Amino acid sequence: MKTSSPAPLPVVRSLNRLGQAISLARRRRHLTQQDLAERIGTSSHTVRRMEAGHPGTALVHFARAMQVFGELGKLDQLLDTSQDTIGLTLMDEKLPQRVRKPRKTPESGAF
Repeated sequence: MKTSSPAPLPVVRSLNRLGQAISLARRRRHLTQQDLAERIGTSSHTVRRMEAGHPGTALVHFARAMQVFGELGKLDQLLDTSQDTIGLTLMDEKLPQRVRKPRKTPESGAF
C-alpha cells in the first residue's frame, strides 16, 4: 500500500478554511450534519471530515455541498484560465516574433 506524504502547511490551512466555511454555511441554513449528508448523498462521518478539513475527502463531496448551498458556480471560477497571469506570461514568452503565411505548393493541394 502506497503511503502519501503529508500535505504542505498552506494546503492544510486552505482545507481547514474550506471546512470551516462548509460548516458555517450549513449552520446558517439550519442544517444538521446528517441533513447535509443526506442531501449530498454521503454519510455524516464524511461531512464531519469535510468540515474538519481532512485532506482525503473526495472533491465530489465538496462540489455537492456547494450545489446544496447554491454556490456551485464558484467552483468553476477557482482556476479561471483567463486570469492566470503566470500561465499567460509563459504563453506570451513563446509567441513567435513574426507570423508568416504558409507557402502554397502543388503538393499541398492549394490553389
